[in-house]
Amino acid sequence: MRSHDLWRGAATAARRSVLAVALGAAVLGGGAAHAAEKINIAALTFVSSSPLFIAKEKGYFADEGLDAEITFFRSAQPVAVAIASGDADFGVTAFTGGFFNLAGKGALKVIGAQLHEDAGYDGSAILASNKAFEAGLTSVDKLGGHSFALSQVGSSFHYMIGNVAEKAGVDLASMELKPLQSVPNMIGALKSGQVDSMIIVPHIAKPLANAGAAHIIGWVKDYVPYQVGGLFTSASNVEERRDVVEKFVRAYQKGVADYRAGLLATDSDGKLVKSDTTDEILEIVHKYVYSDDPAEKAYPKIRNGAMFITEEGKLDVEDVKAQVKWYQERGYVSADANPDEFIDTSFIAPLGQ
Repeated sequence: MRSHDLWRGAATAARRSVLAVALGAAVLGGGAAHAAEKINIAALTFVSSSPLFIAKEKGYFADEGLDAEITFFRSAQPVAVAIASGDADFGVTAFTGGFFNLAGKGALKVIGAQLHEDAGYDGSAILASNKAFEAGLTSVDKLGGHSFALSQVGSSFHYMIGNVAEKAGVDLASMELKPLQSVPNMIGALKSGQVDSMIIVPHIAKPLANAGAAHIIGWVKDYVPYQVGGLFTSASNVEERRDVVEKFVRAYQKGVADYRAGLLATDSDGKLVKSDTTDEILEIVHKYVYSDDPAEKAYPKIRNGAMFITEEGKLDVEDVKAQVKWYQERGYVSADANPDEFIDTSFIAPLGQ
């Protein structure tokens, strides 16, 4: 072969090599451009967070182009702080005075609903310790003069006991409120008799009662049906990443629909029944809640803890406003915190619409 033919062949091979590299870069570049958007979600390892678990495990977040990671906390207030500080993008947990203060400063936006106390479903239970029960604390109207465990002053537990006491004719000032910083601390204090009472979600309350570690003396739903918690994000996400928020909401709503179908299905008499999807949903939730227990022990606890969530995650806006007012009247929330400014119903229509 002549030398110029050799040169021509080498040049052609070189061009092909460069073209292949360029095409490869283009493909990689295109893949990067369509890479899933990373989001971090702050939550508690409660059954109430199940729509998140379902959306993640069933690929609803991935279908929306979101790479979702869930970070767990031990009480509600740190969840709100994580969103406000930018450590997490979305949160699902109970409303607290601290939450409303952060929201009132423009740091948070409420965009949907979490749990709702509803008369037709078991919700948060009012518990008495064995020691207190044996000493006479056998009903809610006898709470006066007793100690009560809560996570923090101004927490959802504080709001619930305040309203329950009022409706039951109990002077809250006569009770000793003990802020113990976390739910595990509250449980430990009740079981050991260091506190007389507390309020907690059913997937914790019922096993405690069934094990003889405490007594259920009432239900919050019978005193104060209300919007327990919400779905929220940062104000900056709403303003700068609205498309991401919309994608998150769609995935969350699919998780809510599956949760309701699997764990809240009822018969014609309004009694909970097992649906075609119950086992599938229980398996998913078990990965996050009571994960150390075998399925035969965990599944009944999870079903017992399945509190009501409204269809599509619709928020009871008027009740949230009532909560803000309650906290403001007692000095736990700034007087200038305006729920009309931090509740955003543009993503999910409010309850009643």
